[in-house]
Amino acid sequence: MKPNINAHPMPDAPFQFSRVAEEMIGDLRQIPLNVPRRQIKRRTKGLAEVMDELLEKYKIGRDSPEQAIRERWPDLVGRANASYSHPVSIERGRLLVLVSHAVVRSELFHHREAIAEKIRQIPGCKEVRNLNLRAG
Repeated sequence: MKPNINAHPMPDAPFQFSRVAEEMIGDLRQIPLNVPRRQIKRRTKGLAEVMDELLEKYKIGRDSPEQAIRERWPDLVGRANASYSHPVSIERGRLLVLVSHAVVRSELFHHREAIAEKIRQIPGCKEVRNLNLRAG
């Protein structure tokens, strides 16, 4: 009787043993394990996929919401306030603004809802809910 080769198809990727099993097999075969203890094994990605992720993450070649806000900052807060403040980044719906003068910080603090509303009118900036004002 001829064995059925198609009964158990070969998997596309080799079976992944646990770290402990890999160490035991290596000890049994007297082969040292050259993988660092804290190494994380991830699937291999194609170069195009990695490049797309990096371009998206660092907003290379695309207009970012932060850049649109920086371009319109004097119109949003006024020229005098804009010269003492600088929008930096958007994190979790909050625009981080560095302010170098206490009076300007107070002024921006009192008008933060109106400024946030103006920012939401800018295309691509709808996620800005409020301002985070810091000395800087």
